[in-house]
Amino acid sequence: QVQLVESGGGLVQPGGSLRLSCVASGIRFSIYAMGWYRQAPGKQRELVATIASGGSTNYTDSVKGRFTISRDNAKNTVYLQMNSLKPEDTAVYYCNHPVTKLRLNWGQGTQVTVSS
Repeated sequence: QVQLVESGGGLVQPGGSLRLSCVASGIRFSIYAMGWYRQAPGKQRELVATIASGGSTNYTDSVKGRFTISRDNAKNTVYLQMNSLKPEDTAVYYCNHPVTKLRLNWGQGTQVTVSS
C-alpha cells in the first residue's frame, strides 16, 4: 500500500527551527524525486523544495537559504530542515512527487505554526 506519512511539525517562535520528516512506503523510493509542499489557510498548495533521485535540489525563492531538503533512501525518508522561520511559513506541510501526474495519494500533512 502506497503511503506518505509526514511528521515533525509544531509551534515555534520566529527565527526558530524545525525538521520535518516524511516516510514513504509502497514505492521504490530511491528512484522517486520528492518534494515538500505547503498550504497556508486560504491559499493554494505550493511546492517549496524538491530533491531528485540523484540528490540535486531546488527551492522556491521564499525559502532559499533557510530550508534544506535531503533524503535517506535506506530509510525511505525525505527531510526538510527549516531554519530562520517566519510567520509566513505557517502552513500544513506535505511531501509528494513534484510532478503532478506522478503524485501519490496525499498524506495527512504536518502543521507548522510560527508565532510569538
